[in-house]
Amino acid sequence: MAQLWGGRFTKQTDKLVYNFNASISFDQKFYRQDIRGSLAHVAMLAKQGILTEEEKNQITDGLNGILADVENGTLEITDEYEDIHSFVEANLIDRIGDVGKKLHTGRSRNDQVALDMKLYVRDEIDELDELEKKLLLVIQRIMEENTETYMPGFTHLQKAQPVTVAHHFGAYFEMFRRDRERLADIRKRMNTCPLGSGALAGTTYPLDRAYTAELLDFDRPTANSMDSVSDRDYVIELLSALSTTQMHLSRFSEEICIWNSNEYRFVELDDAYSTGSSIMPQKKNPDIAELVRGKTGRVYGALMQMLTSMKGLPLAYNKDMQEDKELTFDAIDTVKGCLALFTGMIDTMKFRSEVMEASSKNGFTNATDAADYLVMKGVPFRDAHGIIGRMVLACIDKDCALDDLTLEEFKSFSDAFEEDIYEAISMKTCVEKRNTKGAPGPVAMAEELAENKRYLEEN
Repeated sequence: MAQLWGGRFTKQTDKLVYNFNASISFDQKFYRQDIRGSLAHVAMLAKQGILTEEEKNQITDGLNGILADVENGTLEITDEYEDIHSFVEANLIDRIGDVGKKLHTGRSRNDQVALDMKLYVRDEIDELDELEKKLLLVIQRIMEENTETYMPGFTHLQKAQPVTVAHHFGAYFEMFRRDRERLADIRKRMNTCPLGSGALAGTTYPLDRAYTAELLDFDRPTANSMDSVSDRDYVIELLSALSTTQMHLSRFSEEICIWNSNEYRFVELDDAYSTGSSIMPQKKNPDIAELVRGKTGRVYGALMQMLTSMKGLPLAYNKDMQEDKELTFDAIDTVKGCLALFTGMIDTMKFRSEVMEASSKNGFTNATDAADYLVMKGVPFRDAHGIIGRMVLACIDKDCALDDLTLEEFKSFSDAFEEDIYEAISMKTCVEKRNTKGAPGPVAMAEELAENKRYLEEN
């Protein structure tokens, strides 16, 4: 059992206690970040005259050798070590001797693990951002290709007014754009370096914390050493942001499941993103959408675990904070997988435009436009609303759409109807005359697509 803290103890730690306390099974994901932090720390110690140049070079070469051997598989990270920090330090001492024992000068595992977690989260935010941008690029492409693909818009899962696929997908563009902005905001706020804070009260060594922060691409060192080692706000913020992203993915997945159903048939999912049934040969199931929807609770759970772990902790570091890792790692990996698979699924998805347009007509999504038509002919809106309501009821009895009524039938409800009613309530007209900012009409949609393109090019 490789430990860094045995001097004060006269007995070996109970094996069960050791295993319960150890974190190597999950914090080994940190090995790159841990070694990067140690390289910066050693460079700073040498700059400050705490280590000689020769000592710095020996330790640097040893750390780089450990990194290379882990990367190429010749050095295995095993549970012989308590955590990733002891793995690196013990192997360094084995390789370069007593000079390796100077690596930890002016540093605690508390500020070391705080640094590793920040470096890891920062790296993962960058990867998440790239995945979200890829999703936005696919959504933008679908929008550009479907500005005239008419479909029903819904409220309460009831057909409401006609929109386009471009307009519908544009709503999700806004959601995922906000998700990217949240990640950028978290990254900016968390970009302060805790290294040099020690266990909680700094150190008597003349460390240059600003130099270490610069080497590690942080904006500045953290301001308070107690906060430095006990802060996990950025983890909670990230898990909250990931929960929001996953919620957006889940909403979108729910719609795709509905659109893919036999009753709707709005979309055709690619075979590569569908599965069949072990007993029913006709089935083509939207398993990716369902799994994305299902994994949302898993990410929510990580957020609740982290909030609960932190809620009663006094300053400064407490071992409870070791629980910041496993579920956070899992949540990050879950969202990354969901983003990648969801992007591939919608990128290969086909739209049944005729079915979608027919559904708009049969769902009376042009009823509001029919009422607006009467208003333009001088009928008070409240009267127009009642007239169209009675017409819809009659169409339901006849099992037809408003568009299917003859002009004579229209006039039986109001003399204000003329031949131009058919053009006024066509799906094309209903959409094209809605050009207020953010609406589905061609002028408004052109502005939205142009703004989306500018955003994607600049970010």
